[in-house]
Amino acid sequence: MKIGFIGLGIMGAPMAGHLIAGGHQAFVQTRSKVPAALIEAGAKVCATAAEVAAAAEVIFLMVPDTPDVEKVLFGAGGIALGLTPGKTVADMSSISPIATKDFAARIEALGCDYLDAPVSGGEVGAKAATLTIMVGAKPEAFARVQPLFALMGKNITHVGEVGAGQITKVANQMIVALNIAAVAEALVFASKAGADPARVRQALMGGFAASRILEVHGERMIKRTFNPGFRIALHQKDLGLALQGARSLGMAMPQTAGAAQLMQVMQAQGWDQLDHSALVKALELMADHEVAAEGAGG
Repeated sequence: MKIGFIGLGIMGAPMAGHLIAGGHQAFVQTRSKVPAALIEAGAKVCATAAEVAAAAEVIFLMVPDTPDVEKVLFGAGGIALGLTPGKTVADMSSISPIATKDFAARIEALGCDYLDAPVSGGEVGAKAATLTIMVGAKPEAFARVQPLFALMGKNITHVGEVGAGQITKVANQMIVALNIAAVAEALVFASKAGADPARVRQALMGGFAASRILEVHGERMIKRTFNPGFRIALHQKDLGLALQGARSLGMAMPQTAGAAQLMQVMQAQGWDQLDHSALVKALELMADHEVAAEGAGG
């Protein structure tokens, strides 16, 4: 199949690579330089998103935020200008569910299908092709693209109509943020109280508190490895979408609001480009205590 991929960042590049490895011809475009590995694998570099859309049958997007998706779809040289009836657009970015429904209507008016398919699993999942993919789409559109999703992820769920994928991703980001905050708070407490945080984490991994966040991000907090797999700034954006949705629904989400405030602390300190596991630094700041010394081992 001829596929297009727009947005070749930390996650987009390996995702596009898996599609090429699966035997598909790829047409790619990104704001920065296209990775050499993709070109060597056979990807054709296009000058605009419209050029990608004109060449491909299914076009994937993986860009940071709602305005970025709108620009790629409908801006100068955007996807919409290159579409012809029968093509499919799959947005794998994490953006506003409300905007997603509007974008879908505009693309469908051109005789094309639109899917929202945000992902979870970060850089590790993108490289390993083990992403969780949450898809909002018409059943027939999902069936058409599902084999392509299977090259990028393992847990692929059709959760409903267009927009449902983004709603699911917002819920995912709420849960992840609250888990990170809980692990961070517990490790700061344990460390300041005098216990070895590495041994505390090891003990907790054998009990009911065990989680993927405690396993992976707990270790990052102790070892101080905050190079970004998923940046605070992007997670902060996702919690903003959650709170915006809560306001529109007339509901309170106090725990999510608290996690969003911790991320605001991170931004104020200039730490928002660190991995979201670095949220521990906001709690350390308030506790005047660091979980482990810089460069400490686990």
